Amino acid sequence: MSLWKLRLSLIGTLALIIGLSTFFFTVILSLAGVSLLLMPFIVVIFNIIQWLISPYLIDAIYRVKEVKPQEDPQLYQMVERLSKKSKIRKPKLMKAKMPIPNAFAYSSPLTGSKVAVTTGLLENLDSEEVEAVIGHELGHLKHRDVQVMMFISILPAIFYFIGYSMLLSSMFGRRDSRDSGGTAIIGIISILLYWILTLFTLYFSRIREYYADRHSASIVDDGARKLSEGLAKIVNSTHNMKKGRRAKGGSNSFKALFISDPDRSELDAVALSHLGGGMGDKMLVDKVIRKRITNFDRIMEVFSTHPNIVKRLKALQKLS
Repeated sequence: MSLWKLRLSLIGTLALIIGLSTFFFTVILSLAGVSLLLMPFIVVIFNIIQWLISPYLIDAIYRVKEVKPQEDPQLYQMVERLSKKSKIRKPKLMKAKMPIPNAFAYSSPLTGSKVAVTTGLLENLDSEEVEAVIGHELGHLKHRDVQVMMFISILPAIFYFIGYSMLLSSMFGRRDSRDSGGTAIIGIISILLYWILTLFTLYFSRIREYYADRHSASIVDDGARKLSEGLAKIVNSTHNMKKGRRAKGGSNSFKALFISDPDRSELDAVALSHLGGGMGDKMLVDKVIRKRITNFDRIMEVFSTHPNIVKRLKALQKLS
């Protein structure tokens, strides 16, 4: 993969999250009569504030607590050692009380960098697989993915604001029919641009995951194998959990941060559905990567923040 494509991997997306949260904000601003020219500035300020306070929201949603060295010395030393290999400052080690096996990295100038693992991850994965997962998350911090995601999400959000404001204005504004028609067309075009840009940011998000996988493979001994086995077990364990239990704790709220998208577990688990149980980790991965990727898989991946599990494991195999 060329250098410019690798740099694209630094760009992720929060566009879908921002889209949902800003829709009601748009309606309020429109009803309040806020000038359309001010909206881009409002969006930028809104995103910066969201970036600054998001670690506090994440800690509250996922019941995240900081892990002290004496509480889990092995895990703490693992993060410390891999941070040195990554040539970054050691982030705070956090633990989220969640049954789904997953991990995520997040940061802001107010809180510093953090890497969180869920209790489900520690219960379902071996120590070497946890190590590879942490290496992946440190890759996100090294590449400043959180900051890049914020900036790349601003442009789609601006078009989202403008589009819905124009449509609301054309429906409820006091203008003649000609002006209303032109306003509606601009609104529709803006919404289309929002969705197009969102698809691009989703693509960048998937590339970002590949690049973080590559980072883990480069700093962890035999990291490609360990991460492959860890990802396969994450997908399998998440799928096997009951829907009610998996949904508990707001697992979808910041799914773009996770190493594996919980929403994809149903689709990704199809790749594991014919494998049966009781097999070793290596055999599980070998079986997955031999699965053929269908056109349906490719279409569904377009709308996902994370790569298809088969493609992802195949990419890791090439790094072995």
